[in-house]
Amino acid sequence: MQVFGIAIYGRMKPIISSIEIENRIIVAKYQRLMVGAKLVLVEKASGRRLTETVTRITSQVPLGALRIRLPDPIAPGTYFLKAINGHGADAAQSADFEIS
Repeated sequence: MQVFGIAIYGRMKPIISSIEIENRIIVAKYQRLMVGAKLVLVEKASGRRLTETVTRITSQVPLGALRIRLPDPIAPGTYFLKAINGHGADAAQSADFEIS
């Protein structure tokens, strides 16, 4: 299939494009994540998903930003965000970042 002279080879993958942290609030910008996808904070060292941080995408637009408030018991360390699609499969992963 060709659209305006640009060949399309397969589907474009969802991404978590940037992470900002301020005052224990994570702002994650995403692209191509659909309604019903979830973002969850994952501790890098253990691979443990922190279920108290699960945030669901409710916007019909596949481009946006989410705010995740960090609960007090989250320890300092290296983390990343993982996006899980509506079928429960991994959809995207952010770069690693530090929480102090």
